[in-house]
Amino acid sequence: MIRTLFILLLLSKTALMLIAEASKIKNIVVLLADDHAIKATGAYGNAQIRTPHIDRLAASGVTFTNSYCNAPICSASRQSLLTAKYPHATGVNLLFTPFPDEGNITIAEHLRDQGYATALIGKDHWNNWMWASLYKDGLPDHGFDLKITNGEYRRYYQTLEHPEIKVETYNRQEALKDDAERINWRVLPHPVTDAQSRGVYFVNQAIDFMDQNQDKPFFLWLSFYDPHAPFHFPLEFAGKYKGEDMTLPPTSPEDDRWVPERFRDLTEEQRKGVKAAYYTSTEYMDKNIGLLLDALDERNLSENTLVIYLSDNGYLLNEHKRFEKHTMWEEAIQQPMIIRVGQSYRENAREDALIEYIDVVPTLLDIMDLPPMQEAQGRSFRKVFEGKQDEFRKYAMSTYLEDNLTMVTDGRWKYVYTTGSRDLGIGYRTGLGPTGIVHRLYDLRNDPNELKSVAADHPERVEKMQKVMLERFMQTHPDAEDCPDTLTLVGKLAWFCEPRDIGVDQTLYDDPVRVFNAAF
Repeated sequence: MIRTLFILLLLSKTALMLIAEASKIKNIVVLLADDHAIKATGAYGNAQIRTPHIDRLAASGVTFTNSYCNAPICSASRQSLLTAKYPHATGVNLLFTPFPDEGNITIAEHLRDQGYATALIGKDHWNNWMWASLYKDGLPDHGFDLKITNGEYRRYYQTLEHPEIKVETYNRQEALKDDAERINWRVLPHPVTDAQSRGVYFVNQAIDFMDQNQDKPFFLWLSFYDPHAPFHFPLEFAGKYKGEDMTLPPTSPEDDRWVPERFRDLTEEQRKGVKAAYYTSTEYMDKNIGLLLDALDERNLSENTLVIYLSDNGYLLNEHKRFEKHTMWEEAIQQPMIIRVGQSYRENAREDALIEYIDVVPTLLDIMDLPPMQEAQGRSFRKVFEGKQDEFRKYAMSTYLEDNLTMVTDGRWKYVYTTGSRDLGIGYRTGLGPTGIVHRLYDLRNDPNELKSVAADHPERVEKMQKVMLERFMQTHPDAEDCPDTLTLVGKLAWFCEPRDIGVDQTLYDDPVRVFNAAF
């Protein structure tokens, strides 16, 4: 009896110490990758790729295995993540839609009101430059006191002396002429040294920001451009991975109807080379994450800083015979996510609960014991993070309205709906024309590679998930009250799957600008 009481007291003391440790946390660092697939990470079971610093973060934090982005496209996903609102609620569904300042409150604005110093360093993808002439007081900062992006890096790079390069490197202008060359199948380094590279520059700027703000809480959003195509990595990383060492995933005849023209003629050698280039770029990014983690340790900031690692969306590495993310297959939407609070709170833990990216910001604020954002559509999974709750969401939803595409999943079953009213957009056309409305259902437990839709075999489950999808739209879409009652269930989904925002910039693509035009 005495021994039992002693053990209980010891456990209680340990729990209190962990809670006290967590309460010291005052800073937040967001490490955001660009197109990092969950499968291309050591911490998620890939023994071939080298990601020691992401793995190191996982070893001292909580790794989430079932988190979904709310859009498999950079801009829509990022703005959704910043605001904790679905893309259709932020007004950013398409690639080049400017991020509306009015009607959107970001976590940076919220934290700045709480006395935080805020910085966005790296990629933003706000697209506000498209509306630059409309802002009389300059472009909105969306809550960030400091913003350093690619323009600042280019100006910095022009001031440097560059060593002579004697090896073949990636030539962007030449590569644009050929689809295989564009995605760097020859695994060529970019013409820059590691010390002068973009990722290192951004990390150094992030460290400077931390040094200048140690007297107050800070919020740092460090957003890498990697491993986005064409898979940037500096000269020192050449030869890290070879195409001949890569294996390709299984595919299915069902994939053929959806394969963009630009990927159809790639050879097996080229496909393996693209994967090797992607792995190399990922290792380069991981090295830079290590620089930031080292800086936190060296400044004794690791114990009072919450660090979260995640990617805006995933990437297909020849899954379904393509190299992109604009789909609803798992590789595009199921995301890596790791949260560390200090260095001694829930080390090397894993959680399998179903989570959406709109839940991230509410959770960070909750862990920090800060006021919630009232307009957030997501909710906190703090209890999951603390190991006090196993389940969270019953369903996760993601949308890609460029292709009128929406998905819901319960973790076992996934339903994908598209109106198929156009060929695939933003340069990924199949050349086969519109498909019309298509329903797909995948059994993720028995068919994890999503090789065969079983929608025809499970009509009741399809209808159930359609109702879940519609209910989520009705609860979160700003135009929900205007949805015509005269439409069928499938018709209402089509109504919601049409984007309301302006999308593609016509100076970049031949496709017409997308503007919503009610057809019902």
